[in-house]
Formats: sequence, C-alpha cells, structure tokens
Amino acid sequence: MEIIAVIAVLFLAWLIWQLMRAKHFTQFKRQIIQELKPKVIASIIDEMANTRSEKQPNTPAHQEATIAYWSASVGRVLQAALMREIVDEQWLKETGNLRNSQHLFHVERDKLHR
Repeated sequence: MEIIAVIAVLFLAWLIWQLMRAKHFTQFKRQIIQELKPKVIASIIDEMANTRSEKQPNTPAHQEATIAYWSASVGRVLQAALMREIVDEQWLKETGNLRNSQHLFHVERDKLHR
C-alpha cells in the first residue's frame, strides 16, 4: 500500500513539473507574438522599401503577402527574427528559452521556411 502511495506522489509531482514546463512554453510563444512579431514586420517593411526596384516593385500587396507568410506561425516569426538578427542564440540562452525554441521548431517543422 505504501508503494502505491509513493508512486502516486511521484506521478503527481511529475504532472506538476510537466504543467510548469507547458506554462513556460506557452508564455514563450506569447512573448514571440507580442514582442518579436512587430519587430519582424517592421524589419520586413524596411527591407522591402530599401530593395524596391523595377525588378522587385515591392508594392503594398507584396508587403502584405510577405508579412502574412512570415506571420503564419509562431515558429516562422521566431525563424524570421533569427534570420534578420532581431534576436540571436545568446538571447534565447539568456531568457532560458533555447530548449523551448528547439521544441517549437520541432513541433512546427512543417510550417517553417525551408
């Protein structure tokens, strides 16, 4: 009987740990949307304005399509932020989100830019 109680307590502790990890991951995704997405959009608009030419007219329709593409998923927003050097791996380590970013890229691997 004592063994069952010990196993139940250990299982409950493991479930609480998993809940804490899931909350941290959700908070990380929310942080990407709230903090990084506006910076990525501003970077896209600046880049498209600077590279405007006759070959690449970068009209508002092009900008909207590009923004829609890079904003389609949380993983893609983070990928764009890393590609445009808005954040770097050091930022992920400092905020304790390196593992969360790896998990996000794994979960959303079908939605990432290739």
